[in-house]
Amino acid sequence: LNKPEWYLTQVLMWIGNHSKFLDDKIQPILDKTGSSVNAGLEFSRALVILILEKLAADIPCLLYDDTLFCHLVDEVLLFERELYSVHGYLSSFPSCMHILSEESCFQRWLTVEKKFALQKMDSMLSSEAAWISQYKDITDVDEMKVPDCAETFMTLLLVITDRYKNLPTASRKLQFLGLQKELVDDFRIRLTQVMKEETRASLGFRYCAILNAVNYIATVLADWADNV
Repeated sequence: LNKPEWYLTQVLMWIGNHSKFLDDKIQPILDKTGSSVNAGLEFSRALVILILEKLAADIPCLLYDDTLFCHLVDEVLLFERELYSVHGYLSSFPSCMHILSEESCFQRWLTVEKKFALQKMDSMLSSEAAWISQYKDITDVDEMKVPDCAETFMTLLLVITDRYKNLPTASRKLQFLGLQKELVDDFRIRLTQVMKEETRASLGFRYCAILNAVNYIATVLADWADNV
């Protein structure tokens, strides 16, 4: 249970190792019969169905172990990325994301994603470098004077989007978007709390850094507004 990468990697190896044989030897036979079947894709589809059966059996056993469950989701997402980008798998075929979209599994994924995101926010705001720009010494890069915590937070949102963008239904994606909106609001509250501590020094370093953070986040969210 703690090494889903073993069978996921094995399947990717099988797909890669058999592709030349399927393309050179099997596909011409199918083409001669006038079949529209793609030998390589059908081989991949059959192996992915085996993975779906394996996941369906394994997930109930690790649903309430945060570490194992997170590791499984991470490995499945890596597997899916390689399957589509390297091996040309079709989005209309059965996919691991369908398993992750099933109610009990999906709700657990959302819960765990939120838990780790909040932990990340705790650590980024308590860091000594939270209000310092990574690029403070490079003027042409750092026009917005973005504090480290704001940049890390937006990267966190971007990573979450990257993780859920291949979910098969819009309703599931919207639930993840709801989580992201919660995180933005949580971050806003945290910034407000820090700002209240700084009101006596409204031209101070940290107060200005908070304003820069807010400006940066608003600008990036506006840029993302075109991303359906």
